[in-house]
Amino acid sequence: MSGTHNHAATATALIELHQLRKSYNLGQPNEAEILHGIDLHIAHGEFLALIGPSGSGKSTLLNILGLLEPLTDGSYQLQGQAVQGLDDEALTLLRRRALGFVFQFHHLLPAFTALENVTLPALMSEGRVSTKQREQARALLEAVGLADAAHKRPSELSGGMQQRVAIARALVHDPPLVLADEPTGNLDTAASDAAFALMRQIHERRGTAFIVVTHDPRLAQRCDRIVELVDGRIASDQAVAAP
Repeated sequence: MSGTHNHAATATALIELHQLRKSYNLGQPNEAEILHGIDLHIAHGEFLALIGPSGSGKSTLLNILGLLEPLTDGSYQLQGQAVQGLDDEALTLLRRRALGFVFQFHHLLPAFTALENVTLPALMSEGRVSTKQREQARALLEAVGLADAAHKRPSELSGGMQQRVAIARALVHDPPLVLADEPTGNLDTAASDAAFALMRQIHERRGTAFIVVTHDPRLAQRCDRIVELVDGRIASDQAVAAP
């Protein structure tokens, strides 16, 4: 774990936010600023928890990081590329190359098998799935402990297994960053611990960076860094002491 921060300063940061602001209903009487000048630097290979009370702006920030919503002001660089001003096509390409997503509700397609769900990103970006991509998806299912479930549909899998399929799907194109929004919020404690342990394992094996939004202080303490948002501002940003 140590060492990530040492070379980070010399390499390009994975994410650089400078004075990032987000407002809704611009120019309307009900205009509201949700994020007020966020500065954030995230190095490659970090495992970070994003916490804060409901309404603090966590989901909004995650949507902006995920290139799902535009920022209003300030700057956002992802892998050294400025995001503002990119058209939809360029944003889509950058999202596919750089990001994987895991949500609280796994969003698996019920008619697809586990294997087909994992290969979905390839199908959507290229219109077909190559043999190599299918093999990679199979290897990922094996890595998440679901080698035997490749041909099962989501309805035949437990909630924890479905979330493991979703984690495999987020990793299929080997993104440098996975954004996980309450990834264990829908699971019982045992399944939640297993899904979280799996993400840590992938982080250690592949060096994938994770940003995990969580309400669970127990899980946040198992990350390497905790960034707390309160009322649209960063209230604290600290490394977690090793256990």
